[in-house]
Amino acid sequence: MSTAETIRNRVMRVRRGEPFTNTRFLRLGSRASVDKTLSRLVEEGVIQRITRGVFMRPKKSKFIGNVMPDVTKVVEVMARDHGETIQVHGAEAARRFKLSTQVPTMPVFYTSGPSRELKVSNLTVKLKHASHRKLLLAGKRPGLALSALWYLGKNNVNANVVDAIREGLTTEEFETLIHTDMPAWMAGALERYGKEAVHA
Repeated sequence: MSTAETIRNRVMRVRRGEPFTNTRFLRLGSRASVDKTLSRLVEEGVIQRITRGVFMRPKKSKFIGNVMPDVTKVVEVMARDHGETIQVHGAEAARRFKLSTQVPTMPVFYTSGPSRELKVSNLTVKLKHASHRKLLLAGKRPGLALSALWYLGKNNVNANVVDAIREGLTTEEFETLIHTDMPAWMAGALERYGKEAVHA
């Protein structure tokens, strides 16, 4: 079986709507042959290019037509490809914990890699370089809480904020959060307001 046929067969096993990168197939042939095969599959309509180097098998809905994958999944796949750590931006993290009602106009993610913008389908996504501490527990619920706390800042973390975070995490996840390497002001707030909740 040729490299092109092997890649085609592997592609057909990928679940529809699931993003994947060209590196997934590099063990099957050279980068040039892999890229050429994937480009041909795009032309044939077998797969769809979401952004540079990221593809998916088209997923259709009778209501909205073509269904695009969640932008977080696309960014995570790209990050894994580049050996980067990705974290949801604090503004979005705060919204998920119901600490903010603002919906960011542009998806933003913290990254261990360089700051940059990229196009995912018709959407512009911003990646902002962040320190190691802001990327701790990335991809996990306690990490999301940490991102929200960084975003809110020392002067805005109060009992209501800690309550919302406790409600959004399991007991085990909250324990993971409070034992994470975080600034003294953050650890102090979690301990202080956490004790208040226990004795309330």
